[in-house]
Amino acid sequence: MSVTLSSLSLRNAKRQTGDYLVYFVSIVIVAALIYAFNGLVFSQELQSLSSRFRDLSSIIISASIVVIFIMSWLVSYTINFMLTQRSREFGTYLLIGVENKQIARMFFMENLAVGGCALALGLLLGNLLFQMLRAIVFALFGTPYHFSFFFPLKAVGLTLFYFVLIYLLAQMKSRKRIRRMKIYDLIYYEKKNEEEALKASPVRRWIFTISIALGIIGTVLIMAGSLSLGFIGAGCIIAFLYGFFLSFASGVPAFFHKHPTLKYKRQNLLVFRTLASKLSTMGIIMATISMLLVATIISEGMGMIFRGIFAGRATLNGCFDILLSAHDTNEEVFTASLDYIEKNIPIKANMRYQVYLAETSKTMEYIESRTSYYRHYQYDTVMRESDYIALRAMLGYPPVTLTDGQYLIHCQPYIEKVLKDWNQNVILGGKTLTLGGLYTETFAQHLYDVNGNGFILVVPDQVAEDCPVSHTTQVFLTQEKVTEDCYNALFVLENEIMERIGWHNNTLVYIKAAEDADAAAWTAMTVFPLYYLALVLTITAATILTIQQLSETGRYRRQFLLLQKLGMEQKEMQRSLRTQFAIYYAMPAVPPVLIGVPVILNTARIVEPGTLIGASRPAAVTGISLGLFFLVYAIYILMAYTSLKKNVLPT
Repeated sequence: MSVTLSSLSLRNAKRQTGDYLVYFVSIVIVAALIYAFNGLVFSQELQSLSSRFRDLSSIIISASIVVIFIMSWLVSYTINFMLTQRSREFGTYLLIGVENKQIARMFFMENLAVGGCALALGLLLGNLLFQMLRAIVFALFGTPYHFSFFFPLKAVGLTLFYFVLIYLLAQMKSRKRIRRMKIYDLIYYEKKNEEEALKASPVRRWIFTISIALGIIGTVLIMAGSLSLGFIGAGCIIAFLYGFFLSFASGVPAFFHKHPTLKYKRQNLLVFRTLASKLSTMGIIMATISMLLVATIISEGMGMIFRGIFAGRATLNGCFDILLSAHDTNEEVFTASLDYIEKNIPIKANMRYQVYLAETSKTMEYIESRTSYYRHYQYDTVMRESDYIALRAMLGYPPVTLTDGQYLIHCQPYIEKVLKDWNQNVILGGKTLTLGGLYTETFAQHLYDVNGNGFILVVPDQVAEDCPVSHTTQVFLTQEKVTEDCYNALFVLENEIMERIGWHNNTLVYIKAAEDADAAAWTAMTVFPLYYLALVLTITAATILTIQQLSETGRYRRQFLLLQKLGMEQKEMQRSLRTQFAIYYAMPAVPPVLIGVPVILNTARIVEPGTLIGASRPAAVTGISLGLFFLVYAIYILMAYTSLKKNVLPT
């Protein structure tokens, strides 16, 4: 009997792979993702790119723990679904004398074989995914990428360990259930569905209304920015989703009862009756899937925002290779750093200048009143005309001219939009100056104590020199890229000087290479894990929806055969199937979009102004996040629709 059961297990495992191809492919993809990210954890090559990568291992492992629980739920749900579909088969085995424990062992071995095959294929695919992640990391650091075969045993072992945990957690419940079930339970197990939770019309209407209110309140609370309010908001969102889906399915018949003219319009009766029947047994599952999709969209949005912040800061600050700044003109501030730079870093050009403070904050107040702006200085910042012209020449910017009695403003692009209507005169040292132009090239205005915070006024030399000095700055362009070690050495030197002369937090050391390295490292440590989770969440949700839909193949076939006999045309049947598909997959996706879009937009707008530029603008971030989500989601919809259309529509 054991040999027969082993053969049966192998045959059934092959059948599972065919019948549940979407599930099998999903497990392969997740295995590949887990292995690829484990490869990042154990890659010494990547660890050597930045000291910050030391934290990457713990971040990836933390994300993988979440993935384990998500995948355990997916595997557990699918295994239980398989058990439901095959319960009569197992009941028949009991009738012919096979013991419960033997059936449980056979079912366990089937799923273990499927998981093992998925893991093996996932490791092969994961190696390709790892090479893609590796190439992305090298591109972030500006390092040439060269393909090298990487198959570390530690990454394989950790992936295997994760899969053992996933399948043990998932199969324990089904194994225990099979061992306890009797013949009657197995034969009628497939008829057991989630009962309609809300039947009474008044209760249903109240819960539906309250759930909508909770959804709005929860979204607003999450957008408030407070951690405690965020937790309360998350709770409201969860209550909204479960209340909405449990009340919506049972509310469809009531809606058509109140609007009888709509019931028989086109294929409405067929479409909504079929969906109501399905949703009434899937309310909890639909709510859970919708909750996963909320997390997916927000994770993708946060990933795009973090990437925009890191890239934006590096871009806005990166016109100079090295920058030193101090609030005191004492030569000791720069001496040690200059000595180190002269000995260790080939310099192409350098310049020292001073930034001054105006008598008022008139320009700053105007900007504050019309856009988001973080004030750092008490008064408007000012630069000498000669210094500005020399800095533009140093950076290769087009020359500018300043006629007598004029001033210029150099600002970040987001401030230029505000200052286009600014035509106020500036009074400095008793001299009135009129605005002569606006310029927006990158000018190190995102750092404090550099060329103004977001903007600076450029005035004639004599006018500026009559103003008090804010800080002294020295900037450098280097002949080659500065290493992270050089940055660390300069940072240590500056701290030693400050401690020796009793200064605190009034000296800035900035190195473009270090800023770029930080941006690359933080991108890898935040964006990668967020998209790792988002992909797994999307795959899990879409897989469960697709399995449920494909399980109805037999019922759909019988339904459309009957409709064909009643005279329904082929085009009408195709339209009906498309409509059912669209509504079925849209139902759990619409609430997450309505929640996720305002949350992403609000989060992007509270980021420090001027940082999110280009493709990282709030609207672009939101659009790209939704686009990536629907791209993966649409692949599963297309697979399910193609399969169902082929198998259920009569020819």
